[in-house]
Amino acid sequence: MTAFARLLRSKTFVWIVLILPGLWPAWPLFVRQDSSALADPLKFILHHLGFVACLLLVTVLTFSPLRVLFPRSPVVQALNRHRRLVGVSAFVYAALHFTTHLLYEGGAHPANLPGIFRNVLDKPFQLTGLIALTILLLLAVTSLHAAVRWLGGRRWKNLHRLAYVAAALIAYHQAAARKIFPVQVLWIFIPLVVLELLRLWKTHRPRPAPAAARP
Repeated sequence: MTAFARLLRSKTFVWIVLILPGLWPAWPLFVRQDSSALADPLKFILHHLGFVACLLLVTVLTFSPLRVLFPRSPVVQALNRHRRLVGVSAFVYAALHFTTHLLYEGGAHPANLPGIFRNVLDKPFQLTGLIALTILLLLAVTSLHAAVRWLGGRRWKNLHRLAYVAAALIAYHQAAARKIFPVQVLWIFIPLVVLELLRLWKTHRPRPAPAAARP
């Protein structure tokens, strides 16, 4: 096993990797004093948290195709040990993104919340984001071993395929929120699509017939 694979197996290392992106806004806002971030700090944090949530969801969805394509890779095996942690982290960042959105729209005052939610229903890109967040909440709650036993393996697996629906909704949410189809969204989602296509090819490709037994 390589040193990198051993490092990836460490839960402490993975926790650090997952937490650091959440702390990143402190650098341009308080240390570097970046004018573009300081122009609208809450909006900067809002976009950053949404981007991290999107990136983590796509990352965890790559684990399955990578395991099919490279089943003996120590790095891929190490990554798959943290599937639940990375998936739940995607939900946590998405929830923080939504909370920041509420604050940005004036949700600190409860009287404003009905109006904010009416706006969500009127704007398709916000509605898709809210639906994706609801799916991620459902997947996070049912990620526990007790939920797997309660649902049964087949139903649990079918339920967690909703993660792909959430990914598609988030791709639209990210693209529509910027009013154009940004290259950033393509860079995030195209590798996942390619890996899934390769997984389908490997799973369903014709296999050579077994050699006839010698008399």
